[in-house]
Amino acid sequence: MKLLITGGCGFVGSNLAVLFKQHYAEAEVFCLDNLSRRGSEVNLRKVLAAGATFIHGDVRNRNDFDRVPKVDIVIDAAAEPSVLAGTVPGELENLMDTNLNGTINTLYFAKKHDAAFIFLSTSRVYPYDTLAEAQLVASPKRFNLSDTQSRPGLSSRGVAEDYPLAGLRSLYGATKLSSEYIIQEFAHNFSIPAVINRCGVLSGPYQMGKIDQGVIVLWMAKHFWKGRLGYIGYGGLGQQARDVLHVRDLFRLVQWQIANLGIQKGQIFNVGGGLANTVSLAELTDLCSEITGNTIEIGSSLENRPGDLPIYITDNSKITEFSGWQPEISVPQLLREVHDWFIADEASLKPILA
Repeated sequence: MKLLITGGCGFVGSNLAVLFKQHYAEAEVFCLDNLSRRGSEVNLRKVLAAGATFIHGDVRNRNDFDRVPKVDIVIDAAAEPSVLAGTVPGELENLMDTNLNGTINTLYFAKKHDAAFIFLSTSRVYPYDTLAEAQLVASPKRFNLSDTQSRPGLSSRGVAEDYPLAGLRSLYGATKLSSEYIIQEFAHNFSIPAVINRCGVLSGPYQMGKIDQGVIVLWMAKHFWKGRLGYIGYGGLGQQARDVLHVRDLFRLVQWQIANLGIQKGQIFNVGGGLANTVSLAELTDLCSEITGNTIEIGSSLENRPGDLPIYITDNSKITEFSGWQPEISVPQLLREVHDWFIADEASLKPILA
């Protein structure tokens, strides 16, 4: 098996590269990355140590793909993953170019080599303006979704693939949804085996967390190095909740998808931690305090951030019924692994995460 991972020194890409080399020693894994994100140099060392091949290149530049040999499978994990980047004029061009043109260039490469295509999309393709109207049930430390909802594709289990797409989804979400449409057309017109995974919150060791992306790791980092955090919006109590998927669980699914590409035929799947792996910020604070032994200052702001949601949960019913896959790693276990990573690599991580 010859495999290209774009964004191969990012959090998801580097973890997938290492796991593929661990499980398939004879596989040739190529990681294409421009190393622009802080912390990617740390992931590069891990990728090289695992035996993967690094290719310095940028998905925005089609000519950079000329450095990559013919492969059997492409995993498109390159992205500007920040929703807030779409609101910053200096970062908007990079967001559009990376997430949309980068995917188009990657598709041209897959077409050239008759390679299968696995796209890591996002739950942000679902519109925040309608999701913000979901019926909630509040408890002291978290929001939950009511079983009584006015729109299809939404229940206490979360958001399913048939949730209506009409609405506003952020420029980040718009680039990923646009990429999905183009992938489907390429797959149909050029017989490219393709599958699209709409991922919720992904986390685990080797994620360089910050406030707008990687919040699970950020929360643990601020507790580990005794920093400060804040509950922003929705009453300032930290009741906002998200489901969280360990990147190792994502790898198990991608394994299955590669082995069964022929039966998927351009399918779109919601892929996340699901209801059982949903955690609020307040609950996350308790878990991080318990694991680190540290209690830190948590500020509070009543003003909601643009495009934010009180809750998002991935309904995995379709992919579980289709493949039998379901998440196995709990949020507390994920946090303990992140804590162990901080201890092992504290010298290189403190300047980035603290």
